[in-house]
Amino acid sequence: MKITVAGIGPGNEQYILPLVQQAALAADVVIGYTYYFQFIEQFISEDAQKIPMSMGTEEDRAALALSEAKEGRTVLVIGSGDASIYSMASIVYELASKQKADGIELETLPGISAFLAVGSKLGAPLGHDFCCISLSDLMTPWRVIEKRIRAAASGDFVTSIYNPKSKKRYWQLDRLKELFLEQRPGGTPVAIARQVTQPEESIRLTTLSDLDTNDVDMFSLVMIGNSQTYQYKNHLVTPRGYLNRKPQTGEEIQRESFRIVASHLQGMSMDLADKWAVMRVIHTTGILEDHQWYKATKGAICKWHDFLKNGGDIITDVTMARSGVTKRYVQKYGVSVHCFLDDDEAVKSAWELQITRSQAGIRKAMRLYPNALYVIGNAPTALMDLTDELLVNENFKPAGIIGAPVGFVNVIEAKTQLAQAVVDHVIMEGNRGGSNVAAAIVNAAFTLEEAQAYFQKASTGQF
Repeated sequence: MKITVAGIGPGNEQYILPLVQQAALAADVVIGYTYYFQFIEQFISEDAQKIPMSMGTEEDRAALALSEAKEGRTVLVIGSGDASIYSMASIVYELASKQKADGIELETLPGISAFLAVGSKLGAPLGHDFCCISLSDLMTPWRVIEKRIRAAASGDFVTSIYNPKSKKRYWQLDRLKELFLEQRPGGTPVAIARQVTQPEESIRLTTLSDLDTNDVDMFSLVMIGNSQTYQYKNHLVTPRGYLNRKPQTGEEIQRESFRIVASHLQGMSMDLADKWAVMRVIHTTGILEDHQWYKATKGAICKWHDFLKNGGDIITDVTMARSGVTKRYVQKYGVSVHCFLDDDEAVKSAWELQITRSQAGIRKAMRLYPNALYVIGNAPTALMDLTDELLVNENFKPAGIIGAPVGFVNVIEAKTQLAQAVVDHVIMEGNRGGSNVAAAIVNAAFTLEEAQAYFQKASTGQF
């Protein structure tokens, strides 16, 4: 009392697995679609009963198999390709479970499915995630099929299409093409494989936009590549990622992060230097929308690049902003970064005047370094003191001011004052900012020479 459901492959006896051949030899009864017997007949025992049945009789075949097995016979149910992919295994097991035929041993033997045979003929189209979709709506509502098509297209799966077309089903493949073109480029490689592994085999390579559905019939399988699939000679190749592995080192991770941000900023109308500064800011915050808060006077980043290359001084309001300035750049150009937050004189002055230590520190810095680049990432009161000093002290001529204090008290007012000041500046508007952001802008000025290479690579996809 046993039923074996076996896949006989795509139609060539060399593609029938040895264990399926052995099952055919051991069977008392072989049941299947009439057309399939020609491919396996030479492996069936002369004593076995062969029961060919017409197309569309899948339930009848399963019921007959159960009936024969209950009589104590060893039954082989054959199907094309793999027995469990759009073939007879599903209906045999389903019917057995509903009949509670627990005394019957069930076995499924694998076969080479059409999409696997086509994949091997094409070379390497199935190198990454893939799926199969049947366009037959005889047992599945079209709304469900279309939902799966949309998911496959948007999910970037290499997609093999079974039952793509017949005399009565002629429009479904055109609809699939429309849906895929909403998600995939028109140049996406497509293969039309007909009667694969059989004498009449033909394989045609085309693209999604050039796919002519009139070239497809019920004996065809259509395979659509994903966004990375490309044609090499007569092959299709879908990279797995071996030559583009996940970043691991710190440098690789930063480069990949920059690539992502650069691609996001590619179409924005912004000077290269400012775009570079925004990229460094977004890399720091992880928020792609932060570009909308960045405002700068024309040429500020370029001027600061020259200023820093010549060893200009940097003043920060807090130690965190000082720590965020990359030491490698500081050492390379001989730049000094000063923060007087914990300076004894500043601490004493803050106590006596009842002001913040950041204010006191900035006031001392303005006396000692009137031409420095001032970097404010925390204290709006310090930023206000800077803009006030610009109005009353003609000797205070800073190289520029980065105004990126974060918070809710005096922050908007301080940035508004800076926006109206006659000095090169960069502002992170609203409540956005922070010491890390302010330091990122400084680092952008240090490394401006790298900007052109990054955005050129992003535009050409060479990252």
